[in-house]
Amino acid sequence: QNPDYHGFSADPEADVLNMRAVFLAGISVAIVLGSVFVNYLPDYGLQQWARREAEIQVRERERRGLPLLTSDYYDPKRLALPPPE
Repeated sequence: QNPDYHGFSADPEADVLNMRAVFLAGISVAIVLGSVFVNYLPDYGLQQWARREAEIQVRERERRGLPLLTSDYYDPKRLALPPPE
């Protein structure tokens, strides 16, 4: 009777060898699949998308000859403002 029986084989040496092989393979697969999963996660917070979109907007405004930033959020010509009192 093997007091340290791990359920792989009746032979104690083969049982320990198989247990260590399964443990090594399991940890290796977990590390590889975990790394692949983390690598292919979507863009958290859309940071990469926001950077690409900002670069597109800058190129478009430079192409049109407009300033990169304006102080007006909306076009003042299109706003219906009340008359000054």
